[in-house]
Amino acid sequence: MADASFKDVPELFENELTESLTARTESLSTFRELGPPDLVHVLKSTGRSGQRDLGSYHFVSGVDASSSASLAAYINSLTYNIEDDSGWFSKGTSWKVKSGCYCCFNAFSRVDVRVDVKIPGGVQAYVVDLRGERHEATPELWQETFLSALLRAILYSDDPTYWLEAYRKLDPITTSEGELRFLQAAEALFMKGWQVGSDPEIQVATVVSNHLTAAVMKYFGDSGRYQHAANLLEKILAREPEVASLLAKSYLGMNEEVKAVQIMATAIKQTPQSYTLLHVQCDFLRAKGKYDWALKLARQAVNCAPSEFVTWEKLTEIYIDMGQYENALLTLNSCPMFTYNGRDAHRSLTPARVHLPPKGAIVDILPERVKTEDDEADPALLRLPAPSLRGTWARAYSLLTRLVSQIGWDELLKTRSSVFVMEEEYRMQKAHTDGPRSAGVNKVIHEDGTVSSPQRGDSLQGKTAQKADDDASTRGVVSPTQSAPSEDGQGAGNDTDSETLANADGLPTIRISTESAREQAAQEKATNGHEEAKENGVKDAPSETLEKPVQAAENSQDGEGGAAATQEPFSFSNKRLCERWLDNLFMVLYEDLRVWTIFRAEVAHFKTQHVAYRKTGLEWEILGDLGIRLHHKEEAKEAYQRCLDSPRYSYKPWSKLLDMYAEEGDIQRTLQVAVRVAAYQWGEYTEMTYPTQIARCFFKLGQIHGHAKISYSLLSMGLPESVLKIMESYLAYGKLFKVEGYDF
Repeated sequence: MADASFKDVPELFENELTESLTARTESLSTFRELGPPDLVHVLKSTGRSGQRDLGSYHFVSGVDASSSASLAAYINSLTYNIEDDSGWFSKGTSWKVKSGCYCCFNAFSRVDVRVDVKIPGGVQAYVVDLRGERHEATPELWQETFLSALLRAILYSDDPTYWLEAYRKLDPITTSEGELRFLQAAEALFMKGWQVGSDPEIQVATVVSNHLTAAVMKYFGDSGRYQHAANLLEKILAREPEVASLLAKSYLGMNEEVKAVQIMATAIKQTPQSYTLLHVQCDFLRAKGKYDWALKLARQAVNCAPSEFVTWEKLTEIYIDMGQYENALLTLNSCPMFTYNGRDAHRSLTPARVHLPPKGAIVDILPERVKTEDDEADPALLRLPAPSLRGTWARAYSLLTRLVSQIGWDELLKTRSSVFVMEEEYRMQKAHTDGPRSAGVNKVIHEDGTVSSPQRGDSLQGKTAQKADDDASTRGVVSPTQSAPSEDGQGAGNDTDSETLANADGLPTIRISTESAREQAAQEKATNGHEEAKENGVKDAPSETLEKPVQAAENSQDGEGGAAATQEPFSFSNKRLCERWLDNLFMVLYEDLRVWTIFRAEVAHFKTQHVAYRKTGLEWEILGDLGIRLHHKEEAKEAYQRCLDSPRYSYKPWSKLLDMYAEEGDIQRTLQVAVRVAAYQWGEYTEMTYPTQIARCFFKLGQIHGHAKISYSLLSMGLPESVLKIMESYLAYGKLFKVEGYDF
C-alpha cells in the first residue's frame, strides 16, 4: 500500500473508514477555546471492484478558510500528491483520491464547518453543531471560521508544548491582501474576541485579554510592525475605550512614547478600573526606573482585579525590583491559582499505519531519529518536578526562582520564616492555647488570630504548610526514613512520611501519613541534633550540595524557636499562613537547587582534576533547562552547547541557542543554528515562514544590522541551493511586508 501514500504530506491511515471524522464529531463538545487544528480526511480508491478503499487523515493549519472553494482547493491539491510507483514496463495498482472532507472549527459560534469534496463531482459545505446535527453555512459563519483558522495558525505556530503527529503547518498570510483581510475580520469580530478564550493565566477573558488580541499583538509584534496594530486599535477605540492599553502598548513598540503617554493619560480618566491599562503604565515606569510610582499603580491594579493572577504577579515583580523581598513573598502567597487548561486537541486514535515522508533536502543534515544511549538520563534528573509545572504554577515558580537568584537560598529561607508561621511556632502556640495535645488536635489558628475547629484534613493543611525552614523545604525529600543516596550523590530515595505527588494540575503536593509520625520525627530531630541532618544529607557528595540549605534551615529554626519561647503571650498577628501550593513550590525549588548545586560542584571538581566531565545528550539538555529556570544563563548556554556534541535527534537545544545568540546579536552563530532549527521544523512539516522563531530572530537582528548583511552572510555559508532558498524565504517575507531593516 506504499503507492497509496502522498509524496510529501504526512498521513495517518485509519483502521475503519471515517473513524477520524466520527471521533471529531464526538469531541466537539470538549473544545473549550480555539479548538484543534483543521482535520483533512481523504478516501483513496483504485477503482477496482474487489479492492477495498483506504481512509487516511492529517492535521493542517494556515489554509485559507474564507470559503468552501478555498478549502476544496486544498483537497484538490492532494490529488496530485499521490505516489506513483508503477514502472514503464508494468502497470501497477493506481490509487486515486476518491473524496475528501475538510473540517475547520469555528471558535466563535462553537461549530465545526465541513466541506465534502467528491472527485469527480461537486462540493458540499455544511455546519455540524455540538450535538452532531447539520446546518447551513452562512456568510457570517464563514467569516468567523476564517478568523478562527488564522488565530490557530498564528498562536500554534511555534508553541513548543503543542504537538500532534502528522500536523502540517502552512503560512497563514502570504500577501498584503491576505493581511488586509485578516485586519478587516479582526475589526468586525473584535467585540466577540472574549468568546474564543484567553491564555491560561487569565481567569476571565475580556475584550482586551483574549486569544484574538494576543494573536494580533503577536503577529505584528514579532516583526516590529506595530503601526498596523495601532491603526486597527485606533478604529476600535471609539467603540471600546478599554483597548487603549493595547493601543498604548503598540505605540511604545513603535518608540512613540509621547503619543503612548498621552493615550494612557486620557484613557485612565475614562477607564480608571482597567488593570491592563495600569499594567502598561507600570511597565513603562519600570523601564524608566520609577519603581515607587509603578508600585502605586500595581497596587491599584490588584484592587481593580483581585481575582486575576497577573495583577498579583505584577505587584510581586515590582516588589522584587525594589528589593522588598518580604512583601514580594507575601504578595506571591496571595496569588489566586487556576487549574491549567491546555490547548484543545483531537481525541487520539491508534492508526493502522503512519506515513511520515521526508520533507526536502534540508532534513538530510539531521541525525537519525532513533533512540540511542544519549536519550537516557539519570533518574534524579528525570524526576525533577519543575518541568511539569504549567500555567499560573509555572509563572509563580519563575517568580520564586527570580527571588532566590537575587538573595540566595539561605536569605530566602530567613525571609520565609519571618513572614510565615513555621511549624515549630504553630506547635508551641497550639500547646500554649489549647493545653493538652488531645484537646488541641482539631484547632486551627487563622490569619486574624481566631481559633476554629474544622475537619481534620483542614487542620492538616495548616500544619503541612507551616513547617519550619528545614521541615518545610527539606523534610519532604530528605527524611530519616529516606533510602540511601545513590552513588552520584543525588539521594534518590522514597520518603514514607511525606512524598512528592502530582495532582491534576501537575503541581507536586505533600502527603502526610499521620500526625504522630510527624511528632515522632520532630522528637528524633530534637534528640539527634546535627546527626540527623548529616544522616539525611548526601554524605558522598561535595559539602556544598546539600549541607548548605539544610544547615541554614536548622539555624533559622533554632533562631525562630528561641524567639518564640521568649514571647509571652505568643501572637501570630504579624505573620501569615503559607499557602499549601507555595509550600510545595519551595519543595520544587529545593529539588532544583539541590541538583544544580551538585552539578556545579562536580564540574568544579572535574576541572581541578583536569578530567573531562561527561553526560549524555539528554542530561545536558535537562541541565540546560534547569539553568534557564534558575537564571544561570551562561551555564545553561554551555550545557546546551555540550548537548549538541551528541548525535541525538532533539530540537530544543538548537531552539534555545537560537534565542540566546539572537539576543546577543551574534549573526554568524545565529545563522548556523537557524539552519538546524529550520531543518527540524521542516522535518516536522512546519512549512511556514512567519510567524516562526527563526523569522522573529532574523527580524531582531535585521533592526540592528539590516537584512542585506544577513543575506550576504547566508550566501557566504555555502549552503545547498534548496536550503538557501528556505533560509532566504524569511528575508523575502520581510521585504514583502516591509519589516524594519529590509531596505538596508
